[in-house]
Amino acid sequence: MALIGNRNTLTVVRSAPPGFYLDGGTHGEILLPGCYVPPGAMPGHKLDVFVYRDSEDRLVATTETPHAVVGEFAFLRVVGLSPRIGVFLDWGLEKDLLLPLRELVTPTKLGDWLVVHIALDKKTDRVVASTRLNRAFTLIPPTYAEGQPVKLLVYGETPLGYNVIVENRHRGLLYRTDLAGPLAVGQPLDGFVRTVRPDGKIDVGLDRVGHRRIAPVAEQILTALQAAGGRLPFHDDSSPEEIRAAFGVSKKAFKQAIGTLYRDRRIRIEAHGIRIVTTGAAK
Repeated sequence: MALIGNRNTLTVVRSAPPGFYLDGGTHGEILLPGCYVPPGAMPGHKLDVFVYRDSEDRLVATTETPHAVVGEFAFLRVVGLSPRIGVFLDWGLEKDLLLPLRELVTPTKLGDWLVVHIALDKKTDRVVASTRLNRAFTLIPPTYAEGQPVKLLVYGETPLGYNVIVENRHRGLLYRTDLAGPLAVGQPLDGFVRTVRPDGKIDVGLDRVGHRRIAPVAEQILTALQAAGGRLPFHDDSSPEEIRAAFGVSKKAFKQAIGTLYRDRRIRIEAHGIRIVTTGAAK
């Protein structure tokens, strides 16, 4: 059976003047308009298509790829407004995506960008968007491991940092103290899991955690010290932006790394910088 709002591999049943008709299972035959028929395709061939409802509520297929499918979150631009119906979003297809008024949390205008969740309306069987994100997160407890790489999408700012969507499923938090500068809503990021709390909340960062993060940073600092003649002008008062620009890590990770190097007597911490300790110089 074809899944509405998702990509499907469907068999071509027959050709007709409008295009190809595909086997949609219990949905019957689904039209793939002629403009989307791949060269060389014939009845009996299987095609990778996206299935949704057109403006006349008919199921249709397309070989185009939307910016997001049912179950995913996306950052989409407002391209139309209807005071009685809702907001229309550009999601990469010929037909714009409807964000119904009931699913709109704050007033919006043409050209705005919104983080939305893509869902299948149970009453109409249409693909719709929603800005009511909290109810879209999965209730299945997260099972991420510490240090696991994850895809993130920023969707809001808090006093502590930024709320992010983790792997299109869970809500996470990026702490401001771990960042070199401000982030933008809708910004996609590659991150790492720091902690999964008992209540299911997830702390994430942009750097690896634990020894796997600190050891490479420590070696990077030593290499930079050697290249700079043994001294670098970075210290506790250096800004997170300076640290990120020089080493590509957060200030917290930098401080942990120099703390490790200091305990191992490989560097000396001075008032306005750090200095490498030559062999035999440590006491």
